Amino acid sequence: MDDPDFISKTRRKREAHELQELGKALSRLSLEQLARIDMPADLREAVLEVKDMTKHEAIRRQMQYVGKMMRHMDCEPIAAQLTALHAPSRQQTALFHVAEKWRDALMADPKAIVDFAREFPAADAPAIAKLAVQAVEERDAERSPRRFRELFHTINAIVRGGAKA
Repeated sequence: MDDPDFISKTRRKREAHELQELGKALSRLSLEQLARIDMPADLREAVLEVKDMTKHEAIRRQMQYVGKMMRHMDCEPIAAQLTALHAPSRQQTALFHVAEKWRDALMADPKAIVDFAREFPAADAPAIAKLAVQAVEERDAERSPRRFRELFHTINAIVRGGAKA
């Protein structure tokens, strides 16, 4: 216990399970996504073998093998690449929510176009204001939400950097 390199059995097991989970996450990636991850060739081959397996027990054994391989290498770069691979989707979700908030604000208060134009100067503010008015009229008349969707798509393109209105 006084050894500075001592690692408890519980901690070793937890780390082994974490590596197996990382291996599972790698096996769930598409071939194109997997190709973008930088990893040793033998690990890539072992992960690709999992994709061809159909039997539960065979998959479980292969995942244990992948975990065992990963115990003997530095897996932090692989985990970081996997996280980075999923990061754009989180960013896209955040931008989607921003666009939804702007759409709701523009429909609730016609004066919100001033703030929108200030934040996105390249946007065609009069066209967006007109779309917002049409979307409100459409909603009040209980018609199909064509302008509502058009307003959202226009705002979404601007928020994402397309600035087309």
